[in-house]
Amino acid sequence: MRILLVEDDKGIVRFVKKGLLENSFSVDVATDGEEGLSSALHMKYDLIVLDILLPKMDGREVLKKIRSMDIQTPVIFLTVKDSESDIVKGLNLGADDYLTKPFSFNELLARLQAILRRGKAVSSPSRSQVANLILEPDGHRVFREKVKIELTPKEYALLEFFMRHPGQIITRTMISEKVFDYHFDTSTNVVDVHVSHLRSKIDKDFEPKLLHTVKGVGYVLEDRG
Repeated sequence: MRILLVEDDKGIVRFVKKGLLENSFSVDVATDGEEGLSSALHMKYDLIVLDILLPKMDGREVLKKIRSMDIQTPVIFLTVKDSESDIVKGLNLGADDYLTKPFSFNELLARLQAILRRGKAVSSPSRSQVANLILEPDGHRVFREKVKIELTPKEYALLEFFMRHPGQIITRTMISEKVFDYHFDTSTNVVDVHVSHLRSKIDKDFEPKLLHTVKGVGYVLEDRG
């Protein structure tokens, strides 16, 4: 599960991100409203934790724009604005929950998990497919031509990221930051090694080949047949 945390308080960012990572979530962070909006529009998230009092763009304006683009990603407002009118206004804008600061991480986690459970309850089991490559999030299963493929957790996370963006060029920096949650020296071959291992499992013994290198840029998962 991937969470977008839009928050400008560095202490809260460290606290919340650490807790989410310890509970097996992947976390992207945006420190102002404009960055948060851009991330929400261009990446797919399971949930957004959104402050209201943000630099560059107010969190309520961020939510308005997200909903105007028909993006229904669940949103939890996390804010010091604690009056009844603020809470009502936030929920009426389309927020799924509203938690005021100061807060306990356990309460945030419980609310987040409740929202995600509701989402699973109303949607049919999902899966991603590119040609004859199938990824089933429930159970973390991967198949190619009905053959089950065993992946390490990092390989699975990498494939899931590619399959969320089929046909889109994915750069090495994007993989480093969005899949593995770290920044690295782009002169190293860390990402290339992970992609090579993944490719050997999903492409080597199968047709069509799906994971392609875009020279000097990154990679793309697509059926070129």
